[in-house]
Amino acid sequence: MKNLAILGSTGSVGTQTVKVLLRNPGQYNVQLLAAKSNWRLMEEQVRALGPQWVVMSDPEAALALQQRVLDLPVKVFAGGQSLLELLDTGKLDLVVAAMVGHEGLLPVLTAIKAGSDIALANKEVLVMAGHLVTALCKEHGVKLLPVDSEHSAIFQCLEGHHSEDLRKIILTASGGPFRGKTREELEHVSPGEAVRHPNWRMGAKISVDSATLMNKGLEIIEAHWLFDIPMRQIEVLVHRQSIVHSIIHSLVEFRDGSILDQLGVASMELPIQYALSWPRRLPGAENHFLNWLDLQPLTFAEPDLAAFPCLQLARAALARGGNAPAVLSTANDRCVAEFLAGKLGFNDIPTVIDEVLKAVPWQADPDLAAILQTIDLVLNKTGEIIKVMG
Repeated sequence: MKNLAILGSTGSVGTQTVKVLLRNPGQYNVQLLAAKSNWRLMEEQVRALGPQWVVMSDPEAALALQQRVLDLPVKVFAGGQSLLELLDTGKLDLVVAAMVGHEGLLPVLTAIKAGSDIALANKEVLVMAGHLVTALCKEHGVKLLPVDSEHSAIFQCLEGHHSEDLRKIILTASGGPFRGKTREELEHVSPGEAVRHPNWRMGAKISVDSATLMNKGLEIIEAHWLFDIPMRQIEVLVHRQSIVHSIIHSLVEFRDGSILDQLGVASMELPIQYALSWPRRLPGAENHFLNWLDLQPLTFAEPDLAAFPCLQLARAALARGGNAPAVLSTANDRCVAEFLAGKLGFNDIPTVIDEVLKAVPWQADPDLAAILQTIDLVLNKTGEIIKVMG
């Protein structure tokens, strides 16, 4: 039985991971749960899964949770340093990395160094430090298993095939809630409209990334590192139905003209479960089976780069390399937070990111210290630019 940790257990991916675990009792031993501040939901998860350790980033949340679980043999810790120390124990076989944004970087690197396999849902980790993450995985013999639906699909389609036979991969995008709108029409959209995804129920941050198409740009960078494939072999198409997906988003084309894709219903539980059970497959829930008679016609279109420039910003950052993807991802984190708080316009998100990319010094081969320094610098610079914009 695998010893398991879930980082970000109260978030969208984390809660769906818990559902998968509860549907498959006796398969995993949950040792560690970690979240930010939602101690009420964390109490429910603790009582359902019986972990040995819980870490809450917010000290007040940790204290509140501790008072609620005095009847249970669980140790509650507060703060990021406690999380790193627990991940470093070497007692975890698999870590589900579902923390949001740049905060997930150090926990993932720590878990890799301790020899834990990673089920990666936090794409920003590879975007910011893909060269470090992949090198560490090789050094410590750690498996990096994709949880993103798009990359899980690619992973499944590539199994059993030789890398030299691959011609390209195609990431499909639903287009988000604003597909078909012009940049002018997007000028005054609200956070509420941006998080109202037509096909998926996701967290606020990833919903906004989907609306700007930054999510797809980050996925290009993630695919580059996961599958060791150059950017020129990664294509993006808008697929409104979100059914052709290599679990919802992706096709793999081989050099003989053959194309493989993975289809399934729109549920993140499918790629989560596959990452947990790989190389086996566990039984799916009743609502996870596709009814072929309900399928709509499948359509594809080129993304509108004028209305959604974040996609090109991501490609440019990957092409430049070095710390540019870390700048891109961290600036996006800050911009999305400001947009959700009503302090930044939707169209201002790519504008600010572009300005930050120009303002932050480029480094060709950053080590971890340089990446962390870049993150701090970008957060400050992004705040300054947003303040000037008014």
